[in-house]
Amino acid sequence: MTTIAVVGNPKPNSRTRAAAERVVAELTGAPPDRVVDVVDLGAGLLGWGDPAVAEAVEALRRAEVAVVASPTYKATYTGLLKLFLDQVGTGDLAGVVAVPLMLGGGPTHALAPELLLKPVLVELGATTPTRGLYLVDRVWDAPGPLEEWAAVARRQVTAARTAGRD
Repeated sequence: MTTIAVVGNPKPNSRTRAAAERVVAELTGAPPDRVVDVVDLGAGLLGWGDPAVAEAVEALRRAEVAVVASPTYKATYTGLLKLFLDQVGTGDLAGVVAVPLMLGGGPTHALAPELLLKPVLVELGATTPTRGLYLVDRVWDAPGPLEEWAAVARRQVTAARTAGRD
C-alpha cells in the first residue's frame, strides 16, 4: 500500500504535519511513504509546469491512501492547500482513498473538514469513506478523539481500498 500525507500549513514541520503523519499511521499501521509539506513547493505553486509541484501531484495521484491536512484559516482550509489542489485535475484522484483532516483552535469549525475539504477531494475523484477529522490544535495528540475516530475509520479505509481493487 502506498500512502501520502499532504500538508497545507504555511509553517514547515507544523503540528498539522505531525497530526497528518499520525493519522496515516493510525489508519495503516505504518508512517506515510511520502509527506508533501506544500509550503516547501514555494512559488512553483503559483504557475503551471513546475517540476517539483508536478512530481508532488503525481505522488498524490499514485497513492492508495492520502491524508490531506490543513489548519483552519478563516473558517476553511488554507489558500496554500488550495493552490496545490488546483494543480490536480478533476477526476485525477480516482482510485485514491482520501481522508480530510483539519486542525483548529476550538470546536467552532469542527464541520470544516466535512463541509469544505471533503467535497474538493471528491471533485478531484478521490473516494472519501470516512467522516472528516477535526482536531483541536492545542491538544491534537491527547488520547481519545483521534483513536476513537480511527477505530471506525480504519475499517472504512480498508473496505474502500478493497472495493477499489475489485
